[in-house]
Amino acid sequence: MACSEQSSEPVIAQQGGSESPAGVTNNVAQAGANIAMDIYKSPTCGCCGKWVEHGEQQGFSLTTHHPADLNKLKAEHGIAPEYQSCHTIVSAEGFVFEGHIPARYIREFLMAPPADARGLAVPGMPVGSPGMEMGDRFMPYQVLLLKRDGSAEVFAEVSTSTQQYR
Repeated sequence: MACSEQSSEPVIAQQGGSESPAGVTNNVAQAGANIAMDIYKSPTCGCCGKWVEHGEQQGFSLTTHHPADLNKLKAEHGIAPEYQSCHTIVSAEGFVFEGHIPARYIREFLMAPPADARGLAVPGMPVGSPGMEMGDRFMPYQVLLLKRDGSAEVFAEVSTSTQQYR
């Protein structure tokens, strides 16, 4: 899925946030320290750029990459088409976070990842999710837990816009 909103971002990789160790551990997540991750997106996707701002405001240190074939990267990380969105984040441990997931749920996941987990996903681009803000508009959505066997289950239900930031 691609974002149609244009961004003025350059095509080269950007280093975001403050410097932090490349490793992400449960202790780091629990301590609330910066969590370093890589985000893969189209250089022209404005909503992805807005998600990067959200992530950095929530304490993530993000390095942006613009791969030539984003769909190939998603497939290599086991993200089935039905769970895809416009950007993919990969943690130091190899967990994937697909789409406009509120940072609070990524942090919660990293504090206690299930043994069989691949990561989290918010399929599509729900209106009102981080990076997809459109005034007061909000569409309830689910954050899915992606499992290594290719299945998924609900990790969180997001019913209100304020719930994303608790």
